[in-house]
Amino acid sequence: QVQLAESGGGLVQAGGSLRLSCAASGRTFRIYAMGWFRQAPGKGREFVARITWSGGSTAYADSVKGRFTISRDNAKNTVYLQMNSLKVEDTAVYYCAADVTDWRRVRDQDYDYWGQGTQVTVSS
Repeated sequence: QVQLAESGGGLVQAGGSLRLSCAASGRTFRIYAMGWFRQAPGKGREFVARITWSGGSTAYADSVKGRFTISRDNAKNTVYLQMNSLKVEDTAVYYCAADVTDWRRVRDQDYDYWGQGTQVTVSS
């Protein structure tokens, strides 16, 4: 089993920044990739970014490219999502997830373990 715990959400004005953290524990050696997803009210869960567990490869949704950066700290088994130039439409519950099968996937149904989510609210 892999356990994931997110932190760092909150309320920020448009144009501001937040950094989300996701600490992984348990059988982390099984992880191929870590992803961030988000779900806005009344919408489905969407891919935001993913990083291989080794940290060598990243991918982003077009909507966040150039504004968000995913990274990881090997020593802390923690993945981060630095969010800059936030927009009102970035408001959502953000989830981190672990894929223990493949390192390239971006669909939420392909991810095996999930955190509890953290709320990000961007005000105008």
